[in-house]
Amino acid sequence: MATYLDFESKIETLQEEIVSAHAVANLEQVEKLQKELQKEVEKTFGSLSDYQKLQLARHPDRPYALDYIKMILDNPYEIHGDRAFRDDPAILCYMGWIDGQKTMVIGEQKGRGVKNKIKRNFGMPNPEGYRKALRAVRLAEKFNIPVLMLVDTPGAYPGLGAEERGQSEAIARNLFEFAATKVPMVSVVIGEGGSGGALAIGVADRLAMMRYSVFAVISPEGCSAILWNDPSKVETATKALKITPSDLLEHKLIDDVLDEPLIGAHRDKKAAAEVLKTYFLETVKELQELSTDELLEKRYERLTSVGAYSE
Repeated sequence: MATYLDFESKIETLQEEIVSAHAVANLEQVEKLQKELQKEVEKTFGSLSDYQKLQLARHPDRPYALDYIKMILDNPYEIHGDRAFRDDPAILCYMGWIDGQKTMVIGEQKGRGVKNKIKRNFGMPNPEGYRKALRAVRLAEKFNIPVLMLVDTPGAYPGLGAEERGQSEAIARNLFEFAATKVPMVSVVIGEGGSGGALAIGVADRLAMMRYSVFAVISPEGCSAILWNDPSKVETATKALKITPSDLLEHKLIDDVLDEPLIGAHRDKKAAAEVLKTYFLETVKELQELSTDELLEKRYERLTSVGAYSE
């Protein structure tokens, strides 16, 4: 069963009516309802608030990293373990081909259903997950394979064991190592990009966001708790944090916004996957035209320009 958010109620009603019209083979009514549905989609999704975009980024039906990997990666081979502690199911590392382009894909996976969510730790990686990602990037560099990173996490896991095993060091190590990796790297926020958990696989030549994704230093819930000690301030915090793609693009914190279907990736996963694949292939082709020195220099310039200002 599809899940609908509060502001999608009219869309849900129209889609149910379309299904009923199809069942009785009333094609004229189907055509009429589809036109009404398109108008309602344009009306609803054309004026979303920042908080509604946050809800879409967290939508339970939204495609996760593994969904995209299955749709765009041919002959996938999964890489396990960090060769130090264990394999972290919250981080996925796959090698395969995207339309003939050999690619290393690294993604954060939230999991569906209770058992899977627990297995994937709700998409919150431990330090061994980030070390596995680093191992996969080093392997890609060795064989000159471009890297695609899919960001989707509420944040790095803050548990005692994670801290004991060096969570902050693992994140910092990735930032340091990825900045000097000698292959094209593309990172895309496909859902929720939370704090250091997102930054750890966000250092790349291009950082893009899907239309309905968010990227923030802290969750709006955490922000409202710290600043106002009031859960009802979540919507206010969401707007103040400037976490939507349009805000981040305006402040030059990201490079591109990917136009997933207007109705959302959760309603048309194949179209969203096609948008992601096309962006990656076009970007990699552009980056491969640069020499290694030029690639590293441009990446360094991009990273050091973040937050820079002049009086």
